[in-house]
Amino acid sequence: MSTKLFGTDGIRGTANQYPITPEIALRIGQAISKVLQSKGANRNRVIIGKDTRISGYMLETALTSGLVSAGMDVFLVGPMPTPAVAHLTKSMGCGAGVMITASHNPFEDNGLKIFGPDGYKLSDELEARVEAEVLAGPQGGGVIGAAIGKATRIDDARGRYIEYAKQSLGDISLQGMSIVLDCGHGAGYLLAPLIFKELGAKVKKLGVDPDGTNINDGCGALHPENAGRAVRETGADLGVSLDGDADRVIFTDASGTTVSGDRILALCALALADEGRLRNRTMACTVMSNLGLHEAMRRAGVSVVTTPVSDRHVIEALRAGGHSFGGENSGHLIFADHATTGDGIMSALQVLRFMRRKGATLADLAACMDEYPQRLINLRVASRRPLQELERLQERIREADAAFGTDGRHLIRYSGTESKLRILVEHRDAGEADRWSRAFAKSVEEDFSEVSA
Repeated sequence: MSTKLFGTDGIRGTANQYPITPEIALRIGQAISKVLQSKGANRNRVIIGKDTRISGYMLETALTSGLVSAGMDVFLVGPMPTPAVAHLTKSMGCGAGVMITASHNPFEDNGLKIFGPDGYKLSDELEARVEAEVLAGPQGGGVIGAAIGKATRIDDARGRYIEYAKQSLGDISLQGMSIVLDCGHGAGYLLAPLIFKELGAKVKKLGVDPDGTNINDGCGALHPENAGRAVRETGADLGVSLDGDADRVIFTDASGTTVSGDRILALCALALADEGRLRNRTMACTVMSNLGLHEAMRRAGVSVVTTPVSDRHVIEALRAGGHSFGGENSGHLIFADHATTGDGIMSALQVLRFMRRKGATLADLAACMDEYPQRLINLRVASRRPLQELERLQERIREADAAFGTDGRHLIRYSGTESKLRILVEHRDAGEADRWSRAFAKSVEEDFSEVSA
């Protein structure tokens, strides 16, 4: 059995294979009870939400069994965006919240994201404690009699989140705006269209017919070209594409062109700074963000805090520094004055608010930065050999470091959620970015082939 459950964003894997099995889900429920249960009047309650994967039924049932067997009461809210579960955990005074999702992964995968009573993802220390309890194996000794918990389905949970999201727009109406909304057959399929419509927008819906197996399948944030095509066909103002659990969003402008996540980060940071709402005149992003974003922020007098990959690291940096905005170029945007995690729906509302307040198109706002050409190669790997042991790769890295100077950079790392090695190269010259990314990939393949030979 593996000695590691948590990755960069919760626990994730193939559904019905370790660690995403009913047995482990049950033990996770018991572990959550042991680690997060407190003596407060309401803290023995847990919110459970899920996306639209067919395996969600299996995991929801097992997780609930583990929690109630340990004396926790469970509130089941059904298909619900991850940020909604985070919000409800805090607003309903629960000791924990669990979202059953594998985010942007295919339907065969699933996972668990766990939130503490403050609505934030668990700290490394709390994750380690939950993990240790699970890996210790079945321990028995559950509560008996009237101490056994109850499971209740909460019917008004959707309405609570809808009102919460809408209030983030303030007094701005979306009346007269036209939006193409692709929900990726995921957790936002019901809520997201309602929110935009209730705020006055005309909405063209895509990806709102989940069947348990079509989540993220050629749609949503992984395929914003679908929304772009519909934007061109309908003459909409923009496209909004959500991922499977609706905590990420990718935008397309009125021409149907996909707008990079870094451009969205830049325009949001500048708009907030203009409003005096970018606390400490500082934003946070990960090491994956484009050098062009950093240049744009320097020109505007905005400081940038850089973190490792994962929205959780961005959130930790915002909390530690008392900052109000940050995110990842993958589409996670964190508006800390409104949410405790990435929220695709609320982020889209903020971008629409900036457009409406400035009377500008998305393309106008996104022109605030120039991007360095960037090449990303994902190599599937059978194992995670330490990068320093890959001799050919290290030789190429030394050559690149000598050649790049201030004109480029590289970032080579293992994915935290998939069996892949990610090679990112960024350079003022697109040809150099192409050349070096291919050189790095070839070196990695040679290093791994030597071991398997």
